[in-house]
This record gives sequence, structure tokens and C-alpha cells, in this order.
Amino acid sequence: MFQPGHLHRDNIPGLAGQPEYRIDFYYDVRLDPQEGLMLHGRLVGEIEGKVFEEIFEMHRDTAFNFASLISRLVAKHGLHPNHSPIMREHKEYDAIFEDIRAKLHAKPGDAVNFDHLEQDGL
Repeated sequence: MFQPGHLHRDNIPGLAGQPEYRIDFYYDVRLDPQEGLMLHGRLVGEIEGKVFEEIFEMHRDTAFNFASLISRLVAKHGLHPNHSPIMREHKEYDAIFEDIRAKLHAKPGDAVNFDHLEQDGL
């Protein structure tokens, strides 16, 4: 279930060979005095009964790789990368992408600083 700034996902045990999970992705945009606009993300939930929390920030120009970073973070806690909670419903992914784009005032074709990819864990 998506609403701007938040996505909730849960899984029925055993569905498609995936572990049971409940994951919430919260995000907002914050102004860093040195880096400019940053996407601030927080993942909380549990996978197979193990509670986790991950907090991250991404630069404005790399924020659109949020699904890749989230897949890696939840994989650390036991969810297979091919079962990313973000990509499960492409319609909601598109809505998150557009919401982040609007919050960051980003446009297609904006330049990417490749150093930010490494800094943001990509």
C-alpha cells in the first residue's frame, strides 16, 4: 500500500517461496547544508520474525536508484534480492518514483555525479 512518503508491504507465509515479511519504507527530502537536497529513507520491519531497521540517504542525482539500494538492504536481512518489496507492484513503484522526482524538483536529463553512486552505496 502506497501513500506519498510511505510504502507498506507484507507477505503471506510461503507465497511464491518467499519468507514471511512486513516492511515499511518511509522517505522524505531533506536539505543538507553541504550536499544539497537528499532523499532520506528508513526501512523498518521484520523478515521471518527478525526485526530490522535501516536508515539511508541518497543524493538528489542518485535517489532514483532507491529500489536497488532497498533490495540490497533487505537482502542483508534475509529477503532474496529478486523479491524486492519495492518492485512487486510496478504501478506503486512508478508512483514512488514520481513522488520522489517532484519532492527533489528533478527533471529527466539532469546530470549525475558518478562519485555519488559510490557514496550512496550503489
